[in-house]
Amino acid sequence: MAGKVTTVEEKLARIAGRQHGAVTRKQLLDAGVSAAAIELRLEKGALLRVHRGVYRVGHRAPSVEARYLAAVLACGPGAALSGRAAGYLWRLLKGAAPPPEVTALTKRRIAGVRTRRGIVETTTFRGITITTVRHTIADLAATLTDEALAGAFHEAGVLHGTTPAHLEPVLAACPNRRGATKLTRVMHGETHVTLSGLERRFLVILRREGLPLPRTNKRAGAHRVDCRWPDRNLTVELDSYRYHRSRQAWERDRRREREAYARGDQIRRYTRDDVFKHPHQMLRELRALLPSA
Repeated sequence: MAGKVTTVEEKLARIAGRQHGAVTRKQLLDAGVSAAAIELRLEKGALLRVHRGVYRVGHRAPSVEARYLAAVLACGPGAALSGRAAGYLWRLLKGAAPPPEVTALTKRRIAGVRTRRGIVETTTFRGITITTVRHTIADLAATLTDEALAGAFHEAGVLHGTTPAHLEPVLAACPNRRGATKLTRVMHGETHVTLSGLERRFLVILRREGLPLPRTNKRAGAHRVDCRWPDRNLTVELDSYRYHRSRQAWERDRRREREAYARGDQIRRYTRDDVFKHPHQMLRELRALLPSA
């Protein structure tokens, strides 16, 4: 029996299905859709023009992924999502989705897309060619504040296992890149920042109670710790459910505890409820461990 013949509609559905509904003119032509048929589909609304030579199939409301992929496709072969858009897709940045930002091999001008020319290290994520996490972080260093960059670096570590060792080759390859000094400070904990509402609230309580403030989010041994008082040999970890619900996080926490004990620290762990709802027991412990300054 002869194999089933794949129709043009089936080919188009397959392409659109793996590309968040976005297709290029070349892909349409390769699938057997003639130039005249493309124009007819545009007139009928079966195709929606997003950029020159890039379309959305049907009447789908565009997702963030569809917008970002369409921008990358519009910038040609070798292009990759980068900058804040890449940071958002990797979940390093919070808030509303930034406009598409693409690094391409040749100079491009695409309406609604921030473009730059360059060669970057790329991978594929959610079906989109994108700068790797470490290169995304290095790009973000040029535009983010110290605190925002520290937040992005923290998310990269939690979500993707990124460490300073991953970023050091990127900085070594281009030591004069914008934001390199800032990123180095953040990587090695030289910038005093807090990374979450839980940490900010914890520091507010310490100030209110007249207790000495810790060093926050700085390295002690092989790992970064939330709060540490080196002169009192005390480490405090603030455990939000979001960052401590996986097996990987559980293993990491145990390693950090062993390191704390090995350097002679006492260690305390406090949850969001300890800090926001029932701080009295926590404060009794801390007053004993941290006499008022």
